[in-house]
Amino acid sequence: MNVYQLAWRNLRRNSRRTSVTVGAMTFGLWVMILYSGLVGGMMAGMEKDILDFDLGDAQIHAADYLDDPSLYSRIDNVGALLKKLDDAGLVSTPTLTAGGLGASGEASAGVSIRGVDVARNKAALRINERVAAGEWLDDAKPKDVVIGYRLARILGAEPGSELLMLTQGTDGSMANDLYNIRGVLSSVAEGIDRSGVLMTEAAFRELMVMPTGAHGIVVRRPVAMPMGVFEATVKEIGGDHDTQTWRELIPLVAQMVDTAKVTIYLVFGIVYIAIGILILNAMLMAVFERIREFGVLKAIGVSPWSVFSMIVVESVLQTAIAVAIGVTLSLPFAWYLQTYGLAVASLSGTSMMGMVMQPVWMGQFNAESFLGPITVLSVIVGGAIIYPAAKAAIINPLDAMRHP
Repeated sequence: MNVYQLAWRNLRRNSRRTSVTVGAMTFGLWVMILYSGLVGGMMAGMEKDILDFDLGDAQIHAADYLDDPSLYSRIDNVGALLKKLDDAGLVSTPTLTAGGLGASGEASAGVSIRGVDVARNKAALRINERVAAGEWLDDAKPKDVVIGYRLARILGAEPGSELLMLTQGTDGSMANDLYNIRGVLSSVAEGIDRSGVLMTEAAFRELMVMPTGAHGIVVRRPVAMPMGVFEATVKEIGGDHDTQTWRELIPLVAQMVDTAKVTIYLVFGIVYIAIGILILNAMLMAVFERIREFGVLKAIGVSPWSVFSMIVVESVLQTAIAVAIGVTLSLPFAWYLQTYGLAVASLSGTSMMGMVMQPVWMGQFNAESFLGPITVLSVIVGGAIIYPAAKAAIINPLDAMRHP
């Protein structure tokens, strides 16, 4: 008996049931491929943004700075460390941070003042690309600042507005000055969006009476350098200073990124279990409708294994058809989502543990985006078909032929 010919004939004989079953599997696979790419793209994009625009791949701080951030906890030999990092082929930029009060017009708000080495920052980070209105910082104009977009809304400020800064310098004096808002950033990271005021390094040092030192150093990892080698190199250069990778700086975000894949497969399971129930029901109906047929087959000498194999082959053929159609239909959508993304302006600025959703949700599709959904679908279908196939295989020929 040719099991494959019989299985194919059975599928064509009841084309409506076959179409419904294949259609359900195709739709589920199509949705899960796109879902996998979109979630993967969202997490990869948020991770990339938080590294490119704020944290970098690692940071070096004074030994006690992260436990108790203070204007006075500084790296004194910052120039020497930057040179060592440069010699090691690692791009880096110093960070200078202080708190204060900012006022524009009749509105005021607490602000996080950040001193920026314009040249180094542009090489290490990409925050200069996120200026939504106005222009980025210019060393030639130390009285100009760039602020986060939420802070701009709170203050009712825009490029060209004046910003009065009030804080305390390192010498204990009351520090204040009037600045011109040169630019407003688009969504970058929660802290910068809500309270960030960025000024040139020279302006920061003058305002805070801080001629030397830095509160931290942001270090970037070259694409070709393995993470382990990068981490060891930075920690060796950092010496007694507190050196941490971004995963150590924000472990909750790192954990969320790592568990995103688990969440994707959990959703796969939930959706495919529903599809598996549909397949189970369809195959059980197919078995009950053909009980007398199975009885005749077994009466003429067809083995239980052959009957079992025929049912399994029917399921395999349906799955193969669904995979071919599902993958084919998903390819143009995957290309579009990876090339142009999905406009989600209403979600722009939404923050998750410091990571911010951008106005365009880009998909990220690779082999795993397709293999994962296909593998889970195959496993669920395989589990769903065992019972109907086994039931058909153990049918008693006499009882089957007497079945109404």
